[in-house]
Amino acid sequence: MMIKAIALDDEPPALAVLENFCGKTPFIDLQKTFTKSDEALKYLRKYPVDLLFLDINMPSITGIDFHKKLPHKIMVVFTTAYSEYAVEGFNLRATDYLLKPFSFDRFSASMERVREQHELENQNAAANYLFIRADYSLQKIPIADILFVEGLDDYLKIHIAGQRTVVARMTMKAILEKLPATGFFRVHRSFIIPLAKIARIRNKTVFIGEAEIPISASYEKDFLAAIRALE
Repeated sequence: MMIKAIALDDEPPALAVLENFCGKTPFIDLQKTFTKSDEALKYLRKYPVDLLFLDINMPSITGIDFHKKLPHKIMVVFTTAYSEYAVEGFNLRATDYLLKPFSFDRFSASMERVREQHELENQNAAANYLFIRADYSLQKIPIADILFVEGLDDYLKIHIAGQRTVVARMTMKAILEKLPATGFFRVHRSFIIPLAKIARIRNKTVFIGEAEIPISASYEKDFLAAIRALE
């Protein structure tokens, strides 16, 4: 997975070093370099990237102040010749801090840290959504918004809070494999429910919003055991 990056430094020679090192790093795509902070900020507002190489000691604005203006969440690697800025850089949760002049080996170690963070963040983001093929397209559904899943022969109806129901051609078994195992339970041949959305349970019926969902005998034991474990 390519990591899109830009660099901001008021010294062109420092940018040349970054361009050289990024060119030797297959997974880093350094798209643009800037010597002026206002131009870099304008670019970021229009073209979000994954990574920013950011000099701390610049004449017009410090890297610390520039960091506070960032329009979206982004990994930052601070670059500077002044080691006293390191603590402040890490206080801003920078991914790394490169003290000039840095070697290619030190740069490579930093980029491995960047790659690990990028992969972890992407895994976490993917874990929060389902991608379901419906209506001739791939639809992104927030898992936290699913009220319940209803099975209808070869089709599923995915009921979602605040959105229209998504109808997909897939099996109950297939969607169960996509859903988090600890948060969702099959309570009936035709129903899968998220524990977090249960309002109450009464007379072998689960109430979620205005829906009343039956609990069948074949799924009752495992489901009620999971509910008791939460008491």
